Amino acid sequence: MRIAIEITYLISSTLFIFGIKFLGSPKTARKGNLYAAVGMFLAIAATLFDQQVLTFQWIIIGSIIGSLIGIVLALKTPMTGMPQMVGMLNGFGGGASTLVALSEYFKKNPNYPVEMNLPFNLPVNESIAIILSLLIGGVTFTGSMIAFGKLQGIVTGKVVKYPLQHPLNALLVLFVLVAGAYVVINPSMMNIVILITIVSLVLGVLLVLPIGGADMPVAISLLNSYSGLAGSTTGFVLGNNELIIAGALVGASGIILTNIMCRAMNRSLMNVVLGGWANAGAATSASTTSPKGDVKSIDAEELAMLLDSVSSVIIVPGYGMAVGQAQHAVRDLVNLLEKKGVKVRFAIHPVAGRMPGHMNVLLAEAQIPYDKLLAMEDINDDFPNTDVVIVIGANDVVNPAARHDKNSPIYGMPILNVDYAKTVIINKRSMNVGYAGIDNELFFYPNALMYFGDSKEAISKLVNEIKNL
Repeated sequence: MRIAIEITYLISSTLFIFGIKFLGSPKTARKGNLYAAVGMFLAIAATLFDQQVLTFQWIIIGSIIGSLIGIVLALKTPMTGMPQMVGMLNGFGGGASTLVALSEYFKKNPNYPVEMNLPFNLPVNESIAIILSLLIGGVTFTGSMIAFGKLQGIVTGKVVKYPLQHPLNALLVLFVLVAGAYVVINPSMMNIVILITIVSLVLGVLLVLPIGGADMPVAISLLNSYSGLAGSTTGFVLGNNELIIAGALVGASGIILTNIMCRAMNRSLMNVVLGGWANAGAATSASTTSPKGDVKSIDAEELAMLLDSVSSVIIVPGYGMAVGQAQHAVRDLVNLLEKKGVKVRFAIHPVAGRMPGHMNVLLAEAQIPYDKLLAMEDINDDFPNTDVVIVIGANDVVNPAARHDKNSPIYGMPILNVDYAKTVIINKRSMNVGYAGIDNELFFYPNALMYFGDSKEAISKLVNEIKNL
């Protein structure tokens, strides 16, 4: 039986690897999800047949409750709320790892709960795994809950600074490491184990609270990696090879994605890991040197006539498109323009939206062909040869201040070079700032025209005007 279980775990792990591989492209992402889902089913089935698990009645009860919660969340959460949901799920993974590590420690303490601190033996490798699970899982849980709160608007999206921020964080990490080493030497110190758990939970709050809204995609990606690492360390606690492999895959892929996101936002990975991006987004529009001037606007009829005489269009989607649920209206616009012989493509910035791949998911939902969704590095050189760029709800990722304004919090962040196009149309509901909290100097450029209105309503109106030409 044991051999069959391990073979099933191996097959499941292989499916996980292929699933992650296929997730690397929008064209094969659904296949990747299917492979990973089958792998997870096999892993769960094999674990249920493992004689070390608890009685099936509790497993069934837990599965039913968890499934019901998951179904309700999936049905109730709109696409605009998907980043919040991902952040919450990251936290659940970290919280589960913390609880499992604590329960295993209590389970292996023969003196619990009568005499908490009587000596007992615990293998060094198990002690280390428990401490790491508590640390990483605790940080992941509370950090993800703070990230969820920021994205949901429950917690302020602004940078929150506090005195001695970095020394305090370093001191807490040092405490956990020293206390953990003491527990490895003397496993009976249950009070210290509980204190390590509490400090880890506090550390998660202190590390994520200083993050400004502009850096939230990086935070979500990093916390996703942490949840995988927490799961992997919990695998060592339980002696479960499948959990070790699956957690390591999530942790490694999450770190790679975080690194990609850091490059896209001109952030240092080490600063992110250490919670050192508290200065990001700290500046306000008053501290920038972006030029001001007259803003020129355009209405739907004028824009329709403009688009009737062009040969190439690039659409830049942003969070405003997600909020307005305008992806289907955008698809109608694309179909209409292509019937007129216009070449239409999409430029996707790595941090557009509130999480990696947010725009790709929305556009795929609207049946936009994958080959039209081009990454920043694949399309940035084409903007000077493009007749019209239509920016729908994007802000910071097209702000030219990132190139030259050293006082700007987004200085150095690679952006989409939309201002190099012949004409730029910016669809926004107002002149309000983006998530980074700064003005967009693109709005005042001579080749820029503001098309005000809710994204779905504005694009639908534009489609009707084009049809009436």
